[in-house]
Amino acid sequence: MNHRERMLAGLPYLANQDGLLESRMAAQELLYTYNNLPPQRWEEQRGLLEQLLGGIGENSTILPPLRCDYGKHIVVGRDVFTNYNLTILDVCQVTIGDRTLIGPNVSIYAAGHPIAPEDRATGWEFGAEVHIGKDVWIGGSCVILAGVTIGDGAVVGAGSVVTRDVPPNSIAVGNPARVLREITQADRDNWKKAMER
Repeated sequence: MNHRERMLAGLPYLANQDGLLESRMAAQELLYTYNNLPPQRWEEQRGLLEQLLGGIGENSTILPPLRCDYGKHIVVGRDVFTNYNLTILDVCQVTIGDRTLIGPNVSIYAAGHPIAPEDRATGWEFGAEVHIGKDVWIGGSCVILAGVTIGDGAVVGAGSVVTRDVPPNSIAVGNPARVLREITQADRDNWKKAMER
């Protein structure tokens, strides 16, 4: 198994072997162009995202600047909106489900490093997939760490650091993020009342 295969399998790997450095540099070239295009050239931006990412659904918007390692390991569903300054370290697969909203300055880290300094000095790294479900709302300045799954319909409060899975239809906040409660019918009713004003 080469280092690219090891990386995608979530096994320890060396980041500059087996064409990985070249793949990152190719992604950085696309990102540079994407991030520096004028806003009125949105069709070109969309074309660059289609080249960069593993997939992007219809009607999805990623506001620049965007930062990522490879791009090809990121799959974005339909009708997704991500605000400014999204960072995704995509050494493993990162999926973002349909109709998910992501606030500004969010970081998704599918990458990790050994804890002990002597192990880090060897240059070996690892990663784990990150899965964000459908209809999720991630508040601004959140950090989502490797191996996390956020269930469909969940809300992650602004500034949270997500270190473990978040169940579907729940609200999680804090550092580390903890589940506060489930989303209830009362939440839906309160919104309906607000819309009637």
